[in-house]
Amino acid sequence: MVDAMMIQGVTGDPTVYLNGEFLPLSGAKISVLDRGFIFGDGIYDVVPVYNRKPFRMAHHLARLESSLAKIGIAPPMTRADWEALVLELIRRSPETDCMVYLQVTRGVAKRDHAYPVPPVAPTVFGMVPPMARPGVAAREKGLRAVSINDDRWLHCDIKSVSLLGNVLAKQAAVNAGVDEVIQFRDDRLTEGASCNIWVVKDGCLIAPPKDNLVLEGIRYGLLEELARDAGIPFALRPISRAEVADADELMISSATREVLPVVELDGKPVGAGVPGPVYRRLRLAYDAQIDALK
Repeated sequence: MVDAMMIQGVTGDPTVYLNGEFLPLSGAKISVLDRGFIFGDGIYDVVPVYNRKPFRMAHHLARLESSLAKIGIAPPMTRADWEALVLELIRRSPETDCMVYLQVTRGVAKRDHAYPVPPVAPTVFGMVPPMARPGVAAREKGLRAVSINDDRWLHCDIKSVSLLGNVLAKQAAVNAGVDEVIQFRDDRLTEGASCNIWVVKDGCLIAPPKDNLVLEGIRYGLLEELARDAGIPFALRPISRAEVADADELMISSATREVLPVVELDGKPVGAGVPGPVYRRLRLAYDAQIDALK
């Protein structure tokens, strides 16, 4: 049984969803033979919610469905069912700004690396932790980061619950006393510990290509839209370590941290060492998208 009062950021005993039932977090239990627990055999996604309204829900659910397909789990719900679940979890939550966390594992079966035959019922879990928007310091002063080698597996495009590589990357940032890491595979930019990385050079917004080396964050499409509307040139292409070191601006993006500037990398200033003009234009446009939900 989960002790809800011991979970960081969660107060009281909020309602969660588990396999067709809404129940208190303290009563949510799964088998120790669940393949998500034993093998990390499952996927997840997170829908940010502002003022009790989901933000780009269709995009997040499309990625959830894509991740399920890539690991061969039959969809346990239709798109309409997923949408209804997200809205019902929000309705049952007291939070105003929050995130709907959805997780699907292959289910409960004997411990065997191969998929269960016949297939077992997937485990479906949903919860609504609170979400604090980035504060003034992060938005206006920026973040610090260090470079590390990307040692993760080669299916980073799957939003898998197998996140040990991401955990180690985040701990590398903690150990270095900075906010984030910027990862490179063979001197090619991939992503942060749990965010996408954006490079600005000569006014152009650049991101790594959408391939198996990065998780395509939902903000990929959003920032491309915002850049186009703002008249900011945009490109997806491989980016070298040298280009990152020489960037005029660096940014991160994720569902919970939105878009934020990186002003220091490996102890050296990025560009002028302050949030740059492209970031500021995108920040304003991003905030306008959220304000339009209200």
